[in-house]
Amino acid sequence: MTEQKELTYKLIMKFILTFIALLIFWFMLSGHFSVIIVTSAVIYALIAAYFTHDYFIEKISFAGIKRIFKFIAYLPWLFWEIIMANLQVAYIVLSPKMPISPELVETETDLKTDYGKTALGNSITLTPGTVTIEIENSKILVHAITKEHAQDIRNKDIEKKILRIEA
Repeated sequence: MTEQKELTYKLIMKFILTFIALLIFWFMLSGHFSVIIVTSAVIYALIAAYFTHDYFIEKISFAGIKRIFKFIAYLPWLFWEIIMANLQVAYIVLSPKMPISPELVETETDLKTDYGKTALGNSITLTPGTVTIEIENSKILVHAITKEHAQDIRNKDIEKKILRIEA
């Protein structure tokens, strides 16, 4: 691809990504999907994307776009884990014996970027029964409500998924 074509492609991709982000944001704030609302959203998002795409996304690369799609593919798995953990915590809370065995788990992470470590910490905290207390350098400290939750942290299932995104 010539340099001019590559520059044009990147400009178009910036515009499209900005448009999609603005459109999603509009729908999240609006919550309405009538014909007039959707039409207005598309028109205004196109206009705003035209004027702001250079500011909204500074650099764009194929690796960055690939990471975005990998992260989007990660979200359904994370949502499923959140649902399952909610059910486990509900069982623990409703159980007459309240079978909790809280513990702190400190483990090493292989994640290199701050984005990866942040995604890991947030994913752990979003999953009921676990809370990320601290991430420092390559160590992560997590509070788990049961031994099973602590073992899940030691198994590094979430970290393995995020490593695939980071790679």
